[in-house]
Amino acid sequence: MGAFMKVAGRFLKLIVTLVITTEVAAVSFIWLTPPRTSYMLQEGGPIAYQFVSIDHISRYVLAATIANEDQQLGTREGAFDLDDFNARVIAYLGGRKDPSGSTIPQQLAKNIYLWPDQNALRKALEAGLAAELSLTLSPKRILELYLNYAQFGPNLYGICAATWYYFGHAPYEMTPFEAAQLIGVLPIPERVRRLQDGGIFLSTDVDSLVWKYVNGAANVRVPRQLEGLGGWEAAVATIGITDRAADHSAKRSNPDACSTMPEGVRLMLASATQ
Repeated sequence: MGAFMKVAGRFLKLIVTLVITTEVAAVSFIWLTPPRTSYMLQEGGPIAYQFVSIDHISRYVLAATIANEDQQLGTREGAFDLDDFNARVIAYLGGRKDPSGSTIPQQLAKNIYLWPDQNALRKALEAGLAAELSLTLSPKRILELYLNYAQFGPNLYGICAATWYYFGHAPYEMTPFEAAQLIGVLPIPERVRRLQDGGIFLSTDVDSLVWKYVNGAANVRVPRQLEGLGGWEAAVATIGITDRAADHSAKRSNPDACSTMPEGVRLMLASATQ
């Protein structure tokens, strides 16, 4: 009994230490944006990435992300709806398809801290870490971090690098259609390829999942969901944004505006043409 109590005590101390450490990290994310995440470090090679402030991201991109990934980001209490989470757990344990998918806080927690494998331990950790992030950060900051850390292609991370790589311009110049296409990349980043002259490769013989997610997001899912949300302005208002990226144009010379192509993207494009 004594040995069991010692082990239990050590385990409890470990859990408390982990909770305190991750909460300190979450608080630091209010002001800091670390240049690398767990997912980036696991890539195993050079990556294209550069931070961009949410002020300089097209509101079409923000609205498309909310519409396609998490419509309740700014209106939900916490990281996820408990009934939805329970349904996902039951489906997972029963070997059935995920009925709803991860929320943006859950995806952000996974990208920052965890690993790609779909197993029960990772999903449990993801839920706890996402709850911490939601308690600590505003929905606006969560979306900013999510778009900066999300993977948009092989070795390609963040909306700054992604818009320059696929479309040849800054995040604040994205059109509604480009935004919807790019957000459709998120579930399948390793499968998507760039057209030689720019744009996302889509044709009748493209990978069926790329067609399903990218073309589906641009032409069906994002427009339909945005209509239900009351349009792109109403969508971004749910996370407290009522201005436009153009309102911050005077600050586009700042490093966090992503006004020039990141060096990692230049190298990636140069390598592709050799």
